Amino acid sequence: MLELINICKTFNKGTVNEKQALNGLSLKLNEGDFTTIIGGNGAGKSTMLNAISGVWPVDEGQILIDGEDITKLPEYKRAKFLGRVFQDPMTGTAATMSINENMALANRRGKRRTLRPGNPAHERKFFKEQVARLGLGLEDRMTSKVGLLSGGQRQAITLLMSTLKKPRLLLLDEHTAALDPKTAAKVLELTKEMVEEQNLTALMVTHNMKDAIHLGNRLIMMHEGRIIYDVSGEEKKNLKVEDLLRKFEEVSGEEFANDRMMLAK
Repeated sequence: MLELINICKTFNKGTVNEKQALNGLSLKLNEGDFTTIIGGNGAGKSTMLNAISGVWPVDEGQILIDGEDITKLPEYKRAKFLGRVFQDPMTGTAATMSINENMALANRRGKRRTLRPGNPAHERKFFKEQVARLGLGLEDRMTSKVGLLSGGQRQAITLLMSTLKKPRLLLLDEHTAALDPKTAAKVLELTKEMVEEQNLTALMVTHNMKDAIHLGNRLIMMHEGRIIYDVSGEEKKNLKVEDLLRKFEEVSGEEFANDRMMLAK
């Protein structure tokens, strides 16, 4: 479903701030893979997701989704087959629009826009049923402006919107990092349910090593813009946080340096 071939990206080339963010990165995901991504500060985790979604062009390499080369495709054209949830809960929704209107926008992803009246009764009923599945009581607030919701509620709505039309690839960029522990656990539970129910191919960047181990069928560790550890199946299930720390030091030759991840042990 996804193939990255020798991806390279350097920011601020030729200046004192030059930074090689991706260094010959290669990765292949099969359909239905739910892969968690961990790594220290500046490892290239979010940069990889931005490369896939087309936020900026890569310097070298190829990006293929479902066999289609999208390396030169602009961001807005990739959006029709990608779902994405950002770290900031305020990013994925339109604050001045209602829950109904946000859901309608998500439901029209990849479709032709027309001047016909939108949000008919049958569609509103469908949206209400979907929102009720979140278990947050928001199905009775469908006309409320999304900007009035809490960060956790907005993130749950964003997650629902990103999977409303099954994406070929779901990108989750530390989507629980800004939430309190209880809300984060709820959003992770919803993430697991939606990925399994729709058999989605997903990439989830996380700073929590326990979550990285317990969620998904595959785990990759990044360092200096490349993958240094890739584990799946029974080996992944039997991992412990201490194993990951030891593996990082063994492969990279240095100690793991990410305060948030160390606190999340």
